Amino acid sequence: MSADLKLIKDPQELSLLLTKVEECGSKSCTCSLLRCEGWDTMSESMWPSEQLLQLGTLRDSSVDEPTFEEYQPNALRVDDPKALISIKHFPYNRCDVFSCSKCNQAVMRYTEYGGYYIDHRARRVQSTLVIKD
Repeated sequence: MSADLKLIKDPQELSLLLTKVEECGSKSCTCSLLRCEGWDTMSESMWPSEQLLQLGTLRDSSVDEPTFEEYQPNALRVDDPKALISIKHFPYNRCDVFSCSKCNQAVMRYTEYGGYYIDHRARRVQSTLVIKD
């Protein structure tokens, strides 16, 4: 995490940030984020970095190993577009938060590491899904 990237520690702060950016401002935007409903794989070649603004991070650099525990009290899968967002739980505790400069859509991104692969995943998000834990 770069020194100037804001660490978002509070769910209310995240909700407020998302409220400011989540309304789609342009119907003409065709960025690849439109397909990211629920933690979709987003390779570097598909990631529209040139039009994204990094708003902050949920990755606390003072925590050596964030939990892999998920929080879904409604028995939804974490990749469900309606899954709740708990910033203390996986995968949110490993995310950076962005917005598209063209359509203003908010998106979270984390990288999943496995034996021989690296999988960048992204999810468009809404402030109404953030829980106040």
